Amino acid sequence: MNTENQQVRRGGGRAVAALVAVVSLLVAGLTALFATGTASAAPAAGSYRLANAASGLCLEVPGSSTSAGVQLGQGACDGGADQTWKLAASGSGYTLTAAHSAKCAGTRDASTSAGKAVEQQNCGGAANQVWTLTAVGGSTYRIVNSNGGKCLNVKDSSTASGALVQQNSCDSVTSKSWTFTASGTVPTDPPTDPTDPPDPTDPPTDRPSWPTANGSQAVSSTIEVAGTYDGGMKRLYGSGDLGSGGQDEDQPPLIKLANGATLQNVVLGAPAADGVHCAGTCTLRNVWWEDVGEDAATFRGGSSSTVRTIDGGGAKLAEDKVFQHNGVGALVVKNFQVDDFGKLVRSCGNCSTQNARHIQLQNIWATAPGTSLVGINTNYGDTARISDVTIYGDGDRDMDICTKYRGTTSGEPSEIGSGADGTHCVYSSSDIRYVD
Repeated sequence: MNTENQQVRRGGGRAVAALVAVVSLLVAGLTALFATGTASAAPAAGSYRLANAASGLCLEVPGSSTSAGVQLGQGACDGGADQTWKLAASGSGYTLTAAHSAKCAGTRDASTSAGKAVEQQNCGGAANQVWTLTAVGGSTYRIVNSNGGKCLNVKDSSTASGALVQQNSCDSVTSKSWTFTASGTVPTDPPTDPTDPPDPTDPPTDRPSWPTANGSQAVSSTIEVAGTYDGGMKRLYGSGDLGSGGQDEDQPPLIKLANGATLQNVVLGAPAADGVHCAGTCTLRNVWWEDVGEDAATFRGGSSSTVRTIDGGGAKLAEDKVFQHNGVGALVVKNFQVDDFGKLVRSCGNCSTQNARHIQLQNIWATAPGTSLVGINTNYGDTARISDVTIYGDGDRDMDICTKYRGTTSGEPSEIGSGADGTHCVYSSSDIRYVD
């Protein structure tokens, strides 16, 4: 064989080997890049909704709980305070604080193990409450715990609402990426002329229309519900002993919910007696009161961890209170509209047994006249956390957002002030929008 040809072949082999090595390094580099993401500027400090890239659902505190130790989950994005996370710098990373509870996202027991729960905790600045952000693209990031270097992930990569959140090894699995969207954005109606900019005074497009009842049914004795009652959007109204729409606090309710019960898809007409009574945990979903009698709903019983939720619906013509919180624990009212009312929610001012009650208002549409959105007793440690409120027709701005009382166990409570204070009445001016 020609020696020159042998040298050419050997030289060509070395060139091919070098090229293969370069390609291998490039592939390895690209693989690592797509597996771990790229370091990039994080969002500015502020409040955000965090939507999972796989499911499109938002990181939330289940049941809007304010208790430490509650594992985080994902749910349909509704802009509520329990889905609003305040991003703040902490050393070389960031903390994520739930707006409704002022508690921080952290790994349970400061664990570094994959599969360990991520929960809300009392903020303390520990490493397991500090997170770094690795950009995936646009406003999407992997959220990496500083304590163990593991990523915030939805358990089993579930796309179901209610699935829980944990930490897991970081890789390119989509459920380990989260999209940051600044909270507090209020949608507006599109302009008539597409060349005109949106009018900032237009009401939000997501305010639902008042429903048309699917027939009517008289109720002469209280309906007792232990599981789920779905009214199919039928109008229920009181008759006989329930035929009063006055302010008698001793009258019976149209509907009584046992602990754990759900009432949904129903219109309560006039007369409505004492509306709905709830004993403990309950859910009222898409319930509408056409003419509030004494109260639309009264909440009793429970413990400090009890959460009652009103999601959707609306109420009109409440001479005094719409919702009366007499129990223990939290009451969450979200995606709700109220027209011509006294107070939307009142913590009991003179119950014989008093305790700290917690009220959360999220995504509320209120039409004047109205006296106050919420009334609380600061001397018993009540709190009201308020976000995304639109008020219509209150040109004089005389509707109180949060009214403070000195509660009592007998006699009448005394009003002692109103307005945000960061402790009992928690909201900012950007949470309230006026449409005259």
